[in-house]
Amino acid sequence: MKMYGNWRSAAAFRVRIALNLKGIPYEETFIDLDAGEQHAPDFRRINPQGAVPALFDGEGPPLTQSLAILDYLEETHPAVPLLPEEPRARARARSLAQVVACDTHPLYVPRVRNYLMQAYDLPKERMMGFVRHAFETGLTVLETRLSTEDGTGRYCQGDRVSHADLCLVSLWVGTGIFGVAQEPYPTVRRIAEACLAEDAFAKAHPLRQPGAPA
Repeated sequence: MKMYGNWRSAAAFRVRIALNLKGIPYEETFIDLDAGEQHAPDFRRINPQGAVPALFDGEGPPLTQSLAILDYLEETHPAVPLLPEEPRARARARSLAQVVACDTHPLYVPRVRNYLMQAYDLPKERMMGFVRHAFETGLTVLETRLSTEDGTGRYCQGDRVSHADLCLVSLWVGTGIFGVAQEPYPTVRRIAEACLAEDAFAKAHPLRQPGAPA
């Protein structure tokens, strides 16, 4: 498979983890988001949204949107399952994943940050306050649910990695990048650290990708 991504993209991070866990070989081409390569006509023909990841598997147009890609990989490579079999457990894992991928991550992506700063003349310091608020809101929801709901085990849903963990880790790693306090979220931290101790997660870490700062 071939994927277009970027070292700091939380969405690409999630997909890299899934590919690693499922043992699927892939080649990643990095799009320089800071240089605006995502807006170049050649890349817009790949993904009109101008976002990463975009995944080619040789079967047609590229797959986009990380949760859709994760579901596709789950359906086409089921030997290493990343969703529970039981319907209610599966729904909970997906719900936790969507807290991150649908309600939290979209608030702080570069295109949103850049628009808010330009349209409302927000200085970078105020914009970073908004970013940290988005992180804290999502992390608080995760911490509350994971620390009180039945179903939490070693990982978000029981004792096997699921899509929820891929999303949780992609948010947790961002706390270090954006300077978000980690102390209020001990359950999230415990699960994130358990995941990052696994090779498939560690290899996919943003700071281990080409282009990442030293």
